[in-house]
Amino acid sequence: MHFSATGNFKTRYADEMALFVTDTGRAFIVAVLAALAAFPWMVGAYPLFLGQLVAVFTIGAVGLNLLTGNTGQISLGHGAFMGVGAYAAGILSQAGVPFVLAVPLAGLATAAVGAVFGIPSLRVKGLYLALSTLAAQVLLAFLFGWYDSKGRGTSYLVLPEPRIGPWVLSRGPAYGMFLMAAAALAVWMALNLLRTRTGRAWLAIRDNDRAAAAMGIPVFGYKVLAFSVSAFYVGTAGALWAYLTGVVSAERFSLLLSVEYLAMIIVGGVGSVLGSVLGALLITLLPEGLRVLADALSAALPGASNLFIGLRYSAFGAVIVGFLIFEPEGLADRWRVIKAYFNHWPFRY
Repeated sequence: MHFSATGNFKTRYADEMALFVTDTGRAFIVAVLAALAAFPWMVGAYPLFLGQLVAVFTIGAVGLNLLTGNTGQISLGHGAFMGVGAYAAGILSQAGVPFVLAVPLAGLATAAVGAVFGIPSLRVKGLYLALSTLAAQVLLAFLFGWYDSKGRGTSYLVLPEPRIGPWVLSRGPAYGMFLMAAAALAVWMALNLLRTRTGRAWLAIRDNDRAAAAMGIPVFGYKVLAFSVSAFYVGTAGALWAYLTGVVSAERFSLLLSVEYLAMIIVGGVGSVLGSVLGALLITLLPEGLRVLADALSAALPGASNLFIGLRYSAFGAVIVGFLIFEPEGLADRWRVIKAYFNHWPFRY
């Protein structure tokens, strides 16, 4: 049994590429998966809903981190891409397409949209690319509103309960466990994707796209592929979110959602899959924490509850600025420091 490594003792490339180097890491992952499987059956309805939201946003944050953190292509349009997945799932469900097909088809439709809006990455990057994805956000948000208004006013896409064959998941613990499994699968796929030729090409493009092109990497193709894969992730998250809430409407997929996604990867750690998970967990639960704090202060400060909405939006900015100043590598780096400490414990070095 290999429980900890206090140095680099790798002698094979296979050891270098292994996801889990020690048995401690494997045991920890088994414990986390067991906890995720048990969580939906051990909590009430509202904590379960929050856990389902964390699972959904974890999938989307992993997708954005593949694009921004690992390929170096910033996007301000992932809130709208999530809306594409949600609307596609809603339209497909009303056409009679079953849940198990509607979700991946919605992801593929979003991947196609993401590839189209990734084409400008050939000529622009940095701030200009961010502005082009912001244009995608505005255009898609307009199309969502136009679709809603076709029913003589605001209308909503209503989705049936998710079901797999005769098994109705009914948005309860069973669907919660399904979402946990989907988030774990998304994380596992991203970790393995980054170890492939495609993942290494993305990293080379992020570090220096001109050097990558000089090495023979088709930069444009890999950039568009990164947009497409990232959009598939967030589109799938949108489809799962649509089945979770049961309705789809345009106001949820505003620019604020795109900012929330960026906050998730900044807080969690840009370029880190684990950081995507930690960032989604913190940013999703942050408004709930503020609400609990406002309720606790309402006895002493009667106006505290009324400040909740303003505090919610201000808190995102404060958290992002705070992490950029004091912890620019995000929560993933803090987790790495904690692991290094216990690897050497009880010795300091």
